[in-house]
Amino acid sequence: MFKIKISLFPKTKSLENKIDNFHDKVIDSAILFRKAIKVFLSQDGHEEYRSVNKQIKKIEHDADGLRREIENQLYAQNLLPNLQADILELIESMDKINNQIHDVVYKFHVEQPEIPENLHRSVEILCKQVAECCENMGIASRAFFKDLSIVRDYTHKVYLMEQESDLTCNEIKKTIFASDLPLANKIQLDLLISEIDQIADIAEDCADKLLIFTIKRDI
Repeated sequence: MFKIKISLFPKTKSLENKIDNFHDKVIDSAILFRKAIKVFLSQDGHEEYRSVNKQIKKIEHDADGLRREIENQLYAQNLLPNLQADILELIESMDKINNQIHDVVYKFHVEQPEIPENLHRSVEILCKQVAECCENMGIASRAFFKDLSIVRDYTHKVYLMEQESDLTCNEIKKTIFASDLPLANKIQLDLLISEIDQIADIAEDCADKLLIFTIKRDI
């Protein structure tokens, strides 16, 4: 069982703050993603959707900047040389969550898919599961730097929500292909639903890496 409850950077407050801010961006992005798709499905919130899309884009941009600053500071100050590679890989993997969220929200904005009303509830549930998966991953990753004792609890939640999102994704796809929609619409929706579910897959990959890094740090 992981018992470490000590900050990795007790004497480097600026770096600790950057890492905290980076994790805030991941969690904020997940929350806004859920809101964005809900607004899109409402069909009368086009202006609001554009606004949320811009917010997510800014979060992605800011997170990229924080990632580069964290990497540069780790190298420039030669901090934690034994953990540098693991920390950098974790931060880069987490950044992919923001990137995928932005890509999906932008695709909805560009493609303007017509989603049948009978699928709205299921799509909202899928996005909720995906968002919770990412939020828990953000908390788990932050804990790696401050409190290893809760890493396993939150990665377990990541795995549970990823499994739930897979089940919901499959049910939505079955409904899509059993419908009377034109084939082109079915293919478009199938791809978009897959890309939503892929966000949770990326979070699951992050959780796999995080557990390995945590075991190494606890040895």
